Amino acid sequence: MSLLEPWMMLVVSMVIFGIGLLGLLIRKNLLVMLMCVELMLNGVNLSFVAFSKIHHSLDGHLAVLFVMTVAAAESAVGLGLVIALFRTLRTVDSDQIQILRD
Repeated sequence: MSLLEPWMMLVVSMVIFGIGLLGLLIRKNLLVMLMCVELMLNGVNLSFVAFSKIHHSLDGHLAVLFVMTVAAAESAVGLGLVIALFRTLRTVDSDQIQILRD
């Protein structure tokens, strides 16, 4: 018996993904929204590992590697955009950013 059974891992991954989704929908701060996207990606990674364990395959671990790579690139680009917006508008509140609508 392992530390976490695959079904427990799936429940934890759903909770982590749900917290990230809820935070993304509720919060207005762009930095917090980026962290919530990262939380959602980590929930997906955990489900990949759980399904990989269920099927006795390493395919899920390979998918996690690719998702982590994309998440790192997304974080770098997203943080750069947030910094550029803050330097221009002096806010990171998503409701107050009107420059994208023009």
